[in-house]
Amino acid sequence: MAASRISLDQWRALLAVVDEGAYAKAAKALHKSQSSVTYAVQKLESLLGVKAFKIQGRKANLTPTGELLYRRARYLLDEAAGLEQAAKKLSAGWEAEIHLAVETIFPTWLLLGCLARLGAESPHTRVELIETVLGGKDDALLQTQAELAIFGTIPQGFMGESLMRVRFILAAHPDHPLHKLGRKLSVQDLRAHRQLVVRESSPRRATPLTMEATQRWTVSNLATSIDAARSGHGFAWLPEERIREELKAGTLRALPVREGGERYAELYLIFADREHAGPATLRLAEIIREAVASECKKSAVPAKEPARERVRNRIKARSS
Repeated sequence: MAASRISLDQWRALLAVVDEGAYAKAAKALHKSQSSVTYAVQKLESLLGVKAFKIQGRKANLTPTGELLYRRARYLLDEAAGLEQAAKKLSAGWEAEIHLAVETIFPTWLLLGCLARLGAESPHTRVELIETVLGGKDDALLQTQAELAIFGTIPQGFMGESLMRVRFILAAHPDHPLHKLGRKLSVQDLRAHRQLVVRESSPRRATPLTMEATQRWTVSNLATSIDAARSGHGFAWLPEERIREELKAGTLRALPVREGGERYAELYLIFADREHAGPATLRLAEIIREAVASECKKSAVPAKEPARERVRNRIKARSS
């Protein structure tokens, strides 16, 4: 294998000049003298026989060749950092701490069971749980806040595996005026009452609305939406698994809408960096897969049963 003539420090100097926009600012960011940064870049250009920058006034702008070098250098340094992090984790055995980002529609009881299993196998591994709503997934993965995630969609640039399907039902307290109508409900019926909506975690994305209700409460947490619906303050789309105790106790009941009374969302298991994932992260992913597969198997019914009967049997099984 041929030895590299360019050091990581030289590539780091190149990136800093581009990111900071000037040699002086790059030197400050790297905590080095401006002359050392300038020399590192010039040495890099000399060894490769290329010109990475063209100076315009006080700014150093990339040449087309420099743009290519910048992209490849960014990838090289990211890989080097990932390799160091992976080596650090392996030398210490299982990670001291892992970060898991989960959309709040994932069943809490199932998640806690998975974390308990990991805790039994690796009691010294701390887990930081990041609970997100819809758009918060991009932040958790792109900003490397989490090593593992369970999200309803796969952010661009990542790979994920299908984990489970979550059923949503339109629900309200049994004494809600909509239940008092005693008939199938239309969209017009719903619009006349307060809708409860959960805001997205990411501040950069607007919270989607399922319908233009005349009254609306927007909250930041799914648990708040459930509490509000259970207290009779409005109706909401709620994941069935998160309200199974309320359905069993009769404090929430599915609304008898004319059509579209249930919706489904897919959940995916996503690694931030599968190649550099530590043993605790890999084991937690395995535990989650096993737990979900086991629960899906328990609730499975023969395919020959009518769709309506299958749904009814699933609700009975989960409420028993």
